[in-house]
Amino acid sequence: METLDPIDALMLTGELLSSPMHVAVMLIMSPPKGAKRAKFVDELYEQSLTSSDPVDPRLRRRPHRGVDTGGLWVWREEAELDPRHHVQRRTLPRGSGTAALWELVSELHAERLDRSAPLWMAYLIDGLAGGRFALYIKVHHILIDGVAGLQMIGDSLSDDPDRRSMPPFYAASAPADPSPQHRRRGPLSAMREVANAATSGLSLARHVAAAELANIVGSLTTPSVAPPFGAPHTRFNTKLGSRRAFAATSLDHNRIRAIQQAAGVTGNDVVTALVAAVLRSWLAEQDELPHQSLVALCPVTVRGRDAAGSDRHGNQFGLGMCPLGTSVEDPVQRLNLIHHAMANVKHQVAAQGPGAMLLVLMPAILPTVLSPLLPFTSWVRPSYNVPISNVPGPRQQMYYNGARVDEIYPVSTVYDGMALNVTLCSYADKIGVGYVADRDVVASIDDLIPLTETALAELEAAVGVT
Repeated sequence: METLDPIDALMLTGELLSSPMHVAVMLIMSPPKGAKRAKFVDELYEQSLTSSDPVDPRLRRRPHRGVDTGGLWVWREEAELDPRHHVQRRTLPRGSGTAALWELVSELHAERLDRSAPLWMAYLIDGLAGGRFALYIKVHHILIDGVAGLQMIGDSLSDDPDRRSMPPFYAASAPADPSPQHRRRGPLSAMREVANAATSGLSLARHVAAAELANIVGSLTTPSVAPPFGAPHTRFNTKLGSRRAFAATSLDHNRIRAIQQAAGVTGNDVVTALVAAVLRSWLAEQDELPHQSLVALCPVTVRGRDAAGSDRHGNQFGLGMCPLGTSVEDPVQRLNLIHHAMANVKHQVAAQGPGAMLLVLMPAILPTVLSPLLPFTSWVRPSYNVPISNVPGPRQQMYYNGARVDEIYPVSTVYDGMALNVTLCSYADKIGVGYVADRDVVASIDDLIPLTETALAELEAAVGVT
């Protein structure tokens, strides 16, 4: 009986009180030249329902808790899956644009996953202008994190436009080879794990103490380190409703690289600064821009980009808080602040380990999430305002059964206390930017799209890129 990791069990339990906790991705594709558009999508859908390929082990697992488990969350593996439950078809009015697609995805993303089956769903959506179609896939965060999810999608694609008869995305990329954590565990192995846990616990305590000390000293000496409960109150730090809003856009990766090289920073610094500028502009338009800088909660993966041979179950990331410099008018100063802040976050995660950083930030994260659930207004300030993630996708142009993958957009999740989520995904020569929000908090989420282009142009001008 394999129990869930503590962070995964916390996510699952928290979902009962709060919002759905799944992550998602959307691929927009064009049929191959010469193919009959409607028939091509029909065939893809039929293939996904009738495939005999073995299902990826991560997508056969579902959580279970009951009297037989002593109240603990444990994993159960389904020997057989019904593809008709997990893969469904949706059709937009013929010739629809992205606005109609965003609206449909907003509705699908608000729906909870069925816990009686493995926690994932896929929707093949046709009807877009030019015969294009979309594949929207959502998977519960306890099954897979963003980096591993994009790796799974990338493994199901091909860089060969002539390849056909490809297995569906949910198929295992290689024959299952159970890792030690999925084999039957006897008393001896259980005793060994207890001993290892005790030993590692002492080391973890030392790393937690070191990380806490570094955060305290850093927050007192530099504006690039965000202290706990140091973020301003914003409309994003509130209890969520049941509706979601989604919008997305693509950026030219070459433009990001040019800014990166001109400013001597990382690509992640650049896109984080772009999001900071978007939030600054949008809040100013609402006459709600705080005098104090907003703070972002930023995941930092410890999973190698090519870690195909390692265990890819669950979540492998640390967390850090990054001041966004929204109180700074100069785009270059804001970018430099973010650069130093993210360098500190990455250093802490690398030096202390993701587990230690999660424990350090948990006392700050929980009040930020739980305060909006209280029946009264809390005086506790939030520790952050918005999560910002940057996930690497395929590096080259990809195809699926001859269909060209034009765009890839992340569709992340929002929780109580953080009603807006911004996730970016690199793909070939583009970077997809996905904005997800509670519809009651950010009704005009489409307004963020032109602000993103404006922010990119302003940053180019500020660093001298033409």
